[in-house]
Amino acid sequence: MKVLVTGASGNVGRYVTENLLHMEEQVVTAGTDPQKLKDMFQDKVDAVYLDFTKKETFQDALENVDRVFLIRPPHLGKPEDLYPFIDALKAHEIKLVSFLSLMGVEKNTIPPHHKIEKYIEASKIPFAHIRPGFFMQNISGIHSIEIREMNQIFIPAGNSKTSFIDAEDIGLSVAALLHSPEKYKNTAHTITGPEALNYFQVANILSEVTGRKIEYAKPGFLKYRRHYIKQRGLEKAYVNVTMALYFMTRMGTAKDVTDDFIKLTGKKPRSFKEFAIANIDCFR
Repeated sequence: MKVLVTGASGNVGRYVTENLLHMEEQVVTAGTDPQKLKDMFQDKVDAVYLDFTKKETFQDALENVDRVFLIRPPHLGKPEDLYPFIDALKAHEIKLVSFLSLMGVEKNTIPPHHKIEKYIEASKIPFAHIRPGFFMQNISGIHSIEIREMNQIFIPAGNSKTSFIDAEDIGLSVAALLHSPEKYKNTAHTITGPEALNYFQVANILSEVTGRKIEYAKPGFLKYRRHYIKQRGLEKAYVNVTMALYFMTRMGTAKDVTDDFIKLTGKKPRSFKEFAIANIDCFR
């Protein structure tokens, strides 16, 4: 039987797919642009069209599949948007669904991930939630523009600490769960990097790696929101979600360091400095 990877062209889904292939699993990649998936993975995977808002796409995606990596597309803001697909997983008697959730979400009812986790559990589908810390790719991606153009980290996280994790490490963790469905049935795993850093420390690491003086601007929420909506032109709903996450970070929800990654993979997670060196082009 095959493993279905939703969001396979994204930050985490790509690495989930690559690691499953390395484990000699048969993989079905799913998304709204199957051609993009075929271009990415060539003939190593099946690529199918899947739209969580169109029930008629579920059947093809789930054919000969017994395990699923589930990721919530950012544009689907309401947890209920995923419920019909979760119902379809139950009907297909899936052996394990691994849902990409958030660190600390078991104690925080605000993000949609909380309700999605609860719905999966209530559906009695065997699950293995993966709850990562903040992605290192947030800094090399969405926040890299200010680093490149202004030599600033422009994030409203105050003095809080974050145990960043590389999306590549998240992908390996998920693949390990899906590769051993019986072993990890009805479990949840909070995975982090090896250390908790504040953004002054992140700025120091980036300064060292790039040879430029990078500073942590430490903006307030309103200044951050105005910059990302007015200057960067990002959607209000997206910016508001990031503000909620940084508010949680200020409350100390992102600082814990766990050994779950080591237990799942037998490897050490990548440090932020190692990540910055490997991705230096993003900051130049």
